[in-house]
Amino acid sequence: MIRKHNDQPLKEILQEWIKSRKMENRLNLSRIREVWSEEMGTSINQYTREMKIIRRKLFIAIDSAPLREELHLNRDKIRVRMNAALGEEYLEEVVVRG
Repeated sequence: MIRKHNDQPLKEILQEWIKSRKMENRLNLSRIREVWSEEMGTSINQYTREMKIIRRKLFIAIDSAPLREELHLNRDKIRVRMNAALGEEYLEEVVVRG
């Protein structure tokens, strides 16, 4: 009996499976929420109402107007941090809104 060896790493196999099931957005959003609460702290996290990803854009809904403005000014830094946490350039843009 001849066995075929698949030299593809398990990580790549799982990533392909996740993409085929269209679960990539949900998985990345889960990671982003974790990183958001760790890096931004509880004070910012308590004003965060909603987070969602649509077409590689991260939408963040913030209840506090001054905080929303501050995060809006730093949205490029937020995108870089979140992409670093994901280990890839997944997010193209961060949109902060009320």
